[in-house]
Amino acid sequence: MITFLICLTLLVGAYFTYGRYLERQCEADVSRIVPSESSFDGVDYLPLPMWKTFLIQLLNIAGLGPIFGAVLGAAYGPIAFLWITFGGIFMGAAHDFIAGMISLRHNGESLPESVGRYLGGGVKQGMRIFSVGLMVLVGAVFLSQPASLIANRIDAPALSEIAFGNMSWLLLIVLAVILIYYIIATLLPVDKIIGRIYPIFGCALLFMALGILGVLLFGDRYTIPEFTSFKNGLADAANFPIVPMLFTTIACGAISGFHATQSPLMARCLRSERQARPVFYGAMISESIVALIWAAIAMAFWGGVEGLNEAIAQYKGSAAIMVDMIARATLGDVIAGFIIFGVVACAITSGDTAFRSARLIVADFMGLEQRSMRKRIYICVPLFAGALLIIFCLPFQTMWNYFAWMNQTLAVATLWMITVYLYRHRRNFWVGIIPALIMTYVCSSYIFVSPLMAGMQNRTVGYLLGGAVTLAILLLIILKLRRNAKSDS
Repeated sequence: MITFLICLTLLVGAYFTYGRYLERQCEADVSRIVPSESSFDGVDYLPLPMWKTFLIQLLNIAGLGPIFGAVLGAAYGPIAFLWITFGGIFMGAAHDFIAGMISLRHNGESLPESVGRYLGGGVKQGMRIFSVGLMVLVGAVFLSQPASLIANRIDAPALSEIAFGNMSWLLLIVLAVILIYYIIATLLPVDKIIGRIYPIFGCALLFMALGILGVLLFGDRYTIPEFTSFKNGLADAANFPIVPMLFTTIACGAISGFHATQSPLMARCLRSERQARPVFYGAMISESIVALIWAAIAMAFWGGVEGLNEAIAQYKGSAAIMVDMIARATLGDVIAGFIIFGVVACAITSGDTAFRSARLIVADFMGLEQRSMRKRIYICVPLFAGALLIIFCLPFQTMWNYFAWMNQTLAVATLWMITVYLYRHRRNFWVGIIPALIMTYVCSSYIFVSPLMAGMQNRTVGYLLGGAVTLAILLLIILKLRRNAKSDS
């Protein structure tokens, strides 16, 4: 319990300390004109109240990561608490806040355009393809999983038992309903659906986290393990080392590149730069707290790390089933229904904004205005077709593995953009470069070490290759900064 409480306190305190420090580094100015004022279009650029933008941003970035990822990542042991806490404070929240500020300063432009502005045209072209691909993959993941959760909870044997390929008719019907919602939410102005229902879903997310927190703090049934060593508690520790596997298993609760693709959506709706810290930094800190709570209950509910690993093996890694079991046992069937509603809401609200973000990214690099419904439809049709193709062709575990690595790789590009941005503006670029180096090493070593990718037998060689890739990227960034310095002089 002590480790958990210290981590919880550090996360809350970071908003008022490190978050304010970053705000000063970015020189937030309440008098500067924001995109919702300079580029108002009534669709994507329009001012919203800060409480709404905070809750929308929280739902945009949360998804299943801080719940499912935290439950599965907790199998590594209490070291997961440290990654969520320090990753959330110094990497994730800093990543989200500064990326959001950069978008805010450049008329709410999408992430690939911002990355290209600071890392070069070649990187921008690659980021456009990579970002849209990730958004479609995210949309597919967050279309299939909430559909599965809902279908599993509906008692309709007649539909559940009739199969179409490897899917029941019930699952296909639920998929179709969610897809229709996604299409509507992606095409309509941001205040019509997202601005109205996201605050409700945001409250549901916070409600379920507070409910679990209450059980942990005031109940006497569960004991949260303490951090005592860096030992890997995973059942298959030999094949899944903490570095780099934990850093990709728990992404959204610590740092996630997906977040930087969502920040431009709210950068176009803020009324002042002073709202950036609560919306961008504050939402990420809130997500880290949610992840911390779910990691704690996952370990405590099954009597420790060993019991959690046994449960993961028993339920074949289905975090959805495990979350449902935790909710039913700790809060009862009625409140558990609200918990599952919150989980489904997290997934759906990240899925629709993933498609919306993909639409805006494509519109930005193709130069297509988005006032016209017809042009919005032109962009959306291939996006949704691609997501459906992924759902019907790839198993969920494969989708999730690709998503996890691509997600953190996108964070790497964003962190290097942040580093160059801070360096150019003569601010403390170390707040960007240290996380950038760590995540570059995580993602590059993952390629060589992870059994899900190259899976090299000689792990030492894999780690050395990861270090070599990290060093090469660092040298490229240094050369770029020097070229920029010469051209400016």
